[in-house]
Amino acid sequence: MSTQHALLISLIEKPSSGYDLARRFDRSIGYFWHATHQQIYRELGRMADSGWIAADDDAAEGEAGADRRNRKKVYRVLPAGRDELARWVLAPGAGLDQREEILVKLRADAVIGPLGLGDEMRRLIALHRARLETYLAIERRDFSAPDMDRAQQLRYALLQRGIRFETDWVAWGEALLPLL
Repeated sequence: MSTQHALLISLIEKPSSGYDLARRFDRSIGYFWHATHQQIYRELGRMADSGWIAADDDAAEGEAGADRRNRKKVYRVLPAGRDELARWVLAPGAGLDQREEILVKLRADAVIGPLGLGDEMRRLIALHRARLETYLAIERRDFSAPDMDRAQQLRYALLQRGIRFETDWVAWGEALLPLL
């Protein structure tokens, strides 16, 4: 997956300034696709150059004389951006990418002997527990209605995947602690 495609999704959901997009991204797609705010701004420029998005001033019509420095660019997806997103969605994915630094560190521990990874594993377990609690709070807040539309059902399925992943990660980490 590319950051550009994740940003296209967010902008289709809601046209936004770069700042607002970065904040929303952190609280939604950012749970499973990380991008720094600097990356987001850089990608917005590339996407605009590709003709996938356009930026409009957010100043109201009656503010023609407003200071241009205080205006935000609000990005929206153009038809070419929708076409690109549809193309990407239908293309086969790379699949099975499990880049996690701790996995490489554990492999090193297996090869060169006990390195004392217990504290790092406990730290990671705590982070995954916190993420799990966040997901469970989102589930309680946003997905308690029995009559969800298709978009809500898909969002809920994504959240359920995250809940299962974090639950499994915590159990795996706790089972591994005695070896470390």
